[in-house]
Amino acid sequence: MNNENNTIHEFEFNLICEYFANMKRQGPGSPEVTLQALNFIDNLTSQSLIADIGCGTGGQTMVLAQYTPGQITGLDLFPVFINIFNHNATQLGLQNRIKGIVGSMDNLPFREKELDLIWSEGAIYNIGFERGLNEWRKYLKTGGYIAVSECSWFTKERPAEIHNFWMENYPEIDTIPNKISQIQKAGYIPVATFMLPENCWTEQYYAPQITVQKTFLKKYAGNKAAKEFIALQRYEAELYRQYKEFYGYVFFIAKKTEL
Repeated sequence: MNNENNTIHEFEFNLICEYFANMKRQGPGSPEVTLQALNFIDNLTSQSLIADIGCGTGGQTMVLAQYTPGQITGLDLFPVFINIFNHNATQLGLQNRIKGIVGSMDNLPFREKELDLIWSEGAIYNIGFERGLNEWRKYLKTGGYIAVSECSWFTKERPAEIHNFWMENYPEIDTIPNKISQIQKAGYIPVATFMLPENCWTEQYYAPQITVQKTFLKKYAGNKAAKEFIALQRYEAELYRQYKEFYGYVFFIAKKTEL
């Protein structure tokens, strides 16, 4: 029975990977927002080392590479994403400056104080916001930057339906002031904070899923796991439409200081 459960779980896992591999972005964001955050980063040169952690297929990484100097390493747990990442880098002629590797964000393959910039759009939640801030800090040079987008509450109170949804899926979600406090406690100076606009969710993330979902359901017709997964994605999109005034992604940019 255990072997059967493992097989089922692996199949569902592969379905999810396949679904998001068909998306340019695996989370809310936009090229404009990536560049807006990048505007707060100083002193990058051709010698700078940058890591994009939880890079997915590299939608934001390609933007970074086109607008900033230095060498960029994209890291993600899923080989299918990294294959697409490296293909995209080659197509853009960026393969000499940007490379995707398979790896885990809780065991980064970098040396201490090696990086000038750590980037992570919509992915730090996988390890946890506070844990990521604290564990990744050692890889940054003093004065190096961290730039992450994180789902956050916009208000102190919110309707029960959306509150319960996020408590079940990501209990570490918190208000913006509390996130900034966590940044300071982890040994960073907050540099900038801004909310991602609505189109990062609607136009850039949810709208492209409509076509992907139709193709996906047609390919896996009769597959219960696929049907339930798509239903969950649609429910999440509907929750955002109803409750977007209460939560969203927030970009946090901070600079490493000595403790």
